[in-house]
Amino acid sequence: MNTVAQITQADRELLIQRWESLFEREPPPQIHTALMRRVLAWNVQMKQAGLDPFAGRQPASRPPVTLRPGTRLLREWQGTTHEVRVLDSGFDYAGQTYKSLSAIARAITGTPWSGPLFFGIKR
Repeated sequence: MNTVAQITQADRELLIQRWESLFEREPPPQIHTALMRRVLAWNVQMKQAGLDPFAGRQPASRPPVTLRPGTRLLREWQGTTHEVRVLDSGFDYAGQTYKSLSAIARAITGTPWSGPLFFGIKR
């Protein structure tokens, strides 16, 4: 069944076979035939439009951010702007070298923070 017309003409048994083929599982036990038709027809229409009907299943991953030496990170916290410079190995904040952004975030806030989240590098 590769067209909407074929789906609208198919009996329940064929719809179940198509459902199992598409979703790799049986349809829900009490699903109405009309609902199966709509779901399967939607799937066909998405494919005909060149779209992946299952694209929303996996969240889009963003490439990791690479911080190059010399990069400045700025963060305002409680009315004060804090500046961090990326070094070859570590980070400079307020004249002190830290191994991680999380250690700097903790020094600024006094509480455990994810440094990448605190500085807006990771969402």
